[in-house]
Amino acid sequence: MTITITAFERSPDGGKGLARDMRVRWALEEVGQPYDVRLLSFKAMKEPAHVALHPFGQIPTYEEGDLALFESGAIVFHIAERHAGLLPDDANARARAITWMFAALTTMEPPIFDRDLAKVLERDEPWYERRLRVLEDSIRKRLGDLSRRLGDADWLDGAFSAGDLLMVTVLLRLKGSGILDEYPNLSAYVVRGEARPAYKRAFDAQLAVFTAASTG
Repeated sequence: MTITITAFERSPDGGKGLARDMRVRWALEEVGQPYDVRLLSFKAMKEPAHVALHPFGQIPTYEEGDLALFESGAIVFHIAERHAGLLPDDANARARAITWMFAALTTMEPPIFDRDLAKVLERDEPWYERRLRVLEDSIRKRLGDLSRRLGDADWLDGAFSAGDLLMVTVLLRLKGSGILDEYPNLSAYVVRGEARPAYKRAFDAQLAVFTAASTG
């Protein structure tokens, strides 16, 4: 059955590959599964048809036959469980890879995403500078911990896994901030992720949507 995912009709990330459908596209490319994309406007995301798939009216969603999923991490996990290439065969290594998936989304992502939101929504507030310092201190603490754990390894736990896929997509939000550059091994780690052929295919597919929307 054909897999269908949803994505922004006009992504607010400016074609940088930061929207969360990118994670799902990348995972599907890594495991060699074809998929269709249904593009949604912000208005359509809040309409009953989409809310029936995603109760919070966001993207991405994943449909395959009578299965409908939401939340990018859950979708990537489902793909990794169904298809070889994103989770190790060894039970212990598999459990560690899943742990890194959770770490990316629950430990690393919140302060990084909150920093992005603050820069957009709170810039004119009197507390903005203090808020930004607090968030960036938290980000640096997490990056320091992650940098020490990664060391000089290519990936978080042996071979590339879904844990690395999610972690790279989280860290990509820091590109251009200067913060990630303070941790050379993490910068190199992100570059390795971006160099993967599956990532490039997913990025090009998402960028094509943004380009078409911008020129249409």
